[in-house]
Amino acid sequence: MMFSGFLLLLLLIDGVNTDRNCSYQEVLNHLSLTKNKDLYTMTRPVKNYKHPTWISMEVLLYAILDVVEKDQKFIPYVWTVMRWRNEYISWDPNQFCGIDNVSLPTEVLWKPDLTIEEMTEKDKAPPSPYLTINNKGDVEVQNDQVLVSTCRMHIFKFPFDIQRCNLSFKSVIHTAKDIRLQASDNSSEATEWSREVMRSQYEWLFISMTVTTNNATELIGQDIIIYTITMKRRPLLYIVNFLLPVLFFLCLDLTSFLISDNGGEKLSFKVTVLLAVTVLQLILNDILPASSNRIPLIAVYCIGIFALMLLSLLETIFVMYLMEKDSAPQDIKADRDRSQSEDCNKPGKANLHNSHGEVHKWNQCIYDVSTSETPSELLPVTNEGNSGKLIEEYHALEKLSDELREMEKTLSLLLGNMKEKEKPAYWTRVAKRVNRVFFIFYVTVVFLFLVFIFIKWNDA
Repeated sequence: MMFSGFLLLLLLIDGVNTDRNCSYQEVLNHLSLTKNKDLYTMTRPVKNYKHPTWISMEVLLYAILDVVEKDQKFIPYVWTVMRWRNEYISWDPNQFCGIDNVSLPTEVLWKPDLTIEEMTEKDKAPPSPYLTINNKGDVEVQNDQVLVSTCRMHIFKFPFDIQRCNLSFKSVIHTAKDIRLQASDNSSEATEWSREVMRSQYEWLFISMTVTTNNATELIGQDIIIYTITMKRRPLLYIVNFLLPVLFFLCLDLTSFLISDNGGEKLSFKVTVLLAVTVLQLILNDILPASSNRIPLIAVYCIGIFALMLLSLLETIFVMYLMEKDSAPQDIKADRDRSQSEDCNKPGKANLHNSHGEVHKWNQCIYDVSTSETPSELLPVTNEGNSGKLIEEYHALEKLSDELREMEKTLSLLLGNMKEKEKPAYWTRVAKRVNRVFFIFYVTVVFLFLVFIFIKWNDA
């Protein structure tokens, strides 16, 4: 009877102990985390300082937020996982109701001082407030970070470029004697997992993530894990908004050869198209970085088209200059005719009693007046006594006017036929020949230039 009571008492005590050991706090009390904080936070958690702490790294790319070519910046959103062993932490899960891991505030335990070499701005997102430990002493810290890092952009083939940006993890002060780094995943695994969790890629297409571990050969060196993110730009937006408009302006410049060279419309049209290409070049200057050691192909594309259109403009000016040389004699003749007309309108010039040198001008004035005014308009106001004589003169002048009009019509027909059969002047023929040869040359050079540019863009 006493023995059974003793067994019952042991079972009750064991039950009380079992219930008491089923809390996370009991695990912390067992590890003395609440009492000896300095043991876990002040120094590297090893029992022998000659033993390095091995840190396992894992990085996943969640999103490509932005790539700023002008400032050479790469802004990704990544998820990092760090794992290491704390030699002062261990317990038997069977003594604590199977508890094999506990979450703790991050400031409770020592953490490695890993940093990213390429990071230019401190992460504004708050770090994870907790870390996880297991019964074997493994510590795990997970963080999501928005990284503003520097990346050397190779924009020679912009906008058909492929960029490779590195994220290099290393310790700030610890050498390989204290901390050794290793990647927990290889390149294929990191690439596959990043594709599965990818949320946004901005204007880029994620291709792969390459993991490279550079282990220090000497203990005074440092281990570095480099994650190389390879991405390809989606060029459709730049093709539609930039490359095609410049090509369209070039086509407009080609079609301007169909405009006549006689007026100034062709010249003003070419200048307008040239200014439009200049505006697009200013927009391109705001996109591309000024520190590039090679001239991008898109800049060569714009400069080449600008140079071709400028050459076309100069050719138009030269052709118009040649044609102007032929029109100069005609302007002189028109000025002479205008001067004679003014002489006829001056008083005293149309007088039959003038000197013999004025006879020719008088005859010309009669012809001009007869073609533009009726005899009744030339009839002066006279006295009624001379009306009979005036009527006779009026009939004579009217008959003379009709004959002059017939002669004018006949002369106009003859001049029209002569103009149709007349060949263009010398400099006009030279200008047309120059225009024809330049057009063939211009089309050939444009074709070869575009073929060269697009072959360069398609090269691997």
